[in-house]
Amino acid sequence: MKGRIIVLEGLDGSGKSTQLELLRARLQGDVVYVKFPAYDSDSSALVKMYLAGEFGSQPGDVNAYAASAFYAVDRFASFKTDWGKAYLNGATVICDRYTTSNAVHQASKLEAEERDNYLDWLYEFEFNQLGIPKPDAVVFLDMPIDVSQRLMSGRYEGDEGKKDIHERDTAYLEHCREAALYAADRLGWTVVHCSENGEVRTRQSIADEVYAAVSQVL
Repeated sequence: MKGRIIVLEGLDGSGKSTQLELLRARLQGDVVYVKFPAYDSDSSALVKMYLAGEFGSQPGDVNAYAASAFYAVDRFASFKTDWGKAYLNGATVICDRYTTSNAVHQASKLEAEERDNYLDWLYEFEFNQLGIPKPDAVVFLDMPIDVSQRLMSGRYEGDEGKKDIHERDTAYLEHCREAALYAADRLGWTVVHCSENGEVRTRQSIADEVYAAVSQVL
């Protein structure tokens, strides 16, 4: 009996790590945690090269389809070598990012009229052609870019050089947020708004909303 795949998606600085830990503590039974990209695996080599700027210093230097393939292959390898067996035996798999990240980051590189075709291609490629399982629930943690940049600067103690090519490009991140909200509407994700009046909501209030969304598929 197959398990469930729960995805928490969000841009850098959205509080994903915190919310994943709170969700893991709340779920019962066999729970597996998976984080993408799998930086400790050789399968993420092209992702790391891309994020380090080896294919170009701007995100748009690698087109949406090529970059999507880097991340998709990493997920395929992870499924086959890490968590796939547990999932097929009924475990609940909590994912820190998934195919949904391509829908956010790579769709942002496209014109609005191109996004539907890209999203159709993406889901066909990863779920049907590569054969990784579809998520049962996706929660997008929506954090305004000015708030997330403030949080990331605190994380890196003011050293902006520690940010990768995605994290430091605020215009790109704004496009990503726009793409994410579009994908959420089209693909049926739950959107949890993580700030009010420019301030981050309490961890627990966000966690309660996340759990309410996830519990519907458990």
